[in-house]
Amino acid sequence: MNYFVTGATGCIGRHLVEQLLERDGTIYALVREGSRGRLDELAERLGAGDRLVPVAGDLSKKGLGVDGFDQKIDHFFHLAAIYDMDADDESMRRANVEGTRHVVEFANSIDVGRFHHTSSIAVAGKFKGLFREDMFDEGQKLPHAYHSTKFESEKLVREEVKAPLRIYRPGIVVGHSVTGEMDKVDGPYYFFKLIQRLRHALPEWFPLAGPEGKKVNLVPVDFVARAIDHIAHLPDDEVHGDTFHLVDPEPLSTGQVLNEFAKAAHAPRFAMRVDAHLTNVIPKPVAAGLKAIPTVQQIRETVLRDLHIPPAALENRDFDADFDARDAQRALRGTGIAVPPLSSYSSKLWDYWERNLDPDLFRERSLTKSIEGKRILVTGASSGIGRELALKLAEAGGEVILVSRTREKLEEVAGEMEAAGGKPHVHPADLSDIDDIERVANEIIEEYGGVDVLVNNAGRSIRRSVKAS
Repeated sequence: MNYFVTGATGCIGRHLVEQLLERDGTIYALVREGSRGRLDELAERLGAGDRLVPVAGDLSKKGLGVDGFDQKIDHFFHLAAIYDMDADDESMRRANVEGTRHVVEFANSIDVGRFHHTSSIAVAGKFKGLFREDMFDEGQKLPHAYHSTKFESEKLVREEVKAPLRIYRPGIVVGHSVTGEMDKVDGPYYFFKLIQRLRHALPEWFPLAGPEGKKVNLVPVDFVARAIDHIAHLPDDEVHGDTFHLVDPEPLSTGQVLNEFAKAAHAPRFAMRVDAHLTNVIPKPVAAGLKAIPTVQQIRETVLRDLHIPPAALENRDFDADFDARDAQRALRGTGIAVPPLSSYSSKLWDYWERNLDPDLFRERSLTKSIEGKRILVTGASSGIGRELALKLAEAGGEVILVSRTREKLEEVAGEMEAAGGKPHVHPADLSDIDDIERVANEIIEEYGGVDVLVNNAGRSIRRSVKAS
């Protein structure tokens, strides 16, 4: 049996490839030349040998830019897409719509037994009510580029694929339910930094108030991959319909999800959760007017940026629809393939995120980067801790204003700093004299406009006698 997979090294794709390798057959994986190393790493990790065959191509090219491919493909899996609420609209359109168009062109040009398209429950957009698996274009509002491009790509597949078709709509995909492994920050992960900050600021027992929110349909990636693999191989007489919702039949509310991860993080829980409908008492024009106030906008943007939360992720964190999944559940009955309760694996997701995906892990922590472009004032800079700090800053290329009582000693430190690559400025002052403090402060403001960092080391040493002090 032959398989063709796009997005083989992606979030769902690599787990699906692992499932397919448990069957007999060869897997052909579309890969850009620049990404060949990732596919090779996947093949080595899974022990694929020569059963995982790279096919050089590109989603951005007509027919994927693949020439001369003459293998019969039993199952063609299209998983390549962008799911990033922070991505720009044009990038999403190129990957999710035009990329799918080129995939369909290629699939229609070769011998394909069945085409499998991984869509998303995002196609439901802002639909309200029960969204069945046989529903698609219901005139629903599509509020974000991710919703609209996934809708358009599924529409394109439905209308243009020549081979028999099966479509899979996963919920919000999170990490592996056993290992916690995940390759990107999306969905609920955007709120992990907030939970982490709350843990650092407050004791675990401290009760918080927060939103109850709507239902958030989370599914672990291993469930999605196993479900697609199983349903894809079922004969026609064992499935009902051609579209399958891979969702949690008992989704939790936003507040419940936040509490599960707060528990995993040993952070305070949201003991009082406010129903989102209560905010509807505020007239929409008033709410919109408040959001439009520049100061409110600036505060909101600053807080979200500090917490690494894209505004789109906050605005599109849940769905109005309930998702019926009876066809998928019927196909999976008796297999043991089911969505586990979030409480059974939330700690694994949290632990993997904190060890591997926390944005602070990738922050530049070198002293050179931290003080780049900053002017630092060090008092007590002629000796002791102040002197050692000034020399350390010099090694990092820092610009340092040296303040202490004796010019000669400061000049000596400045010479050492220059030799180490620093940029010293000498300003003698007696910091026990208020008039001299005012003089040197005005002098520094006039010459430099101010400082970015002040490190105060001036003071009397404990080794100095009380009488001498």
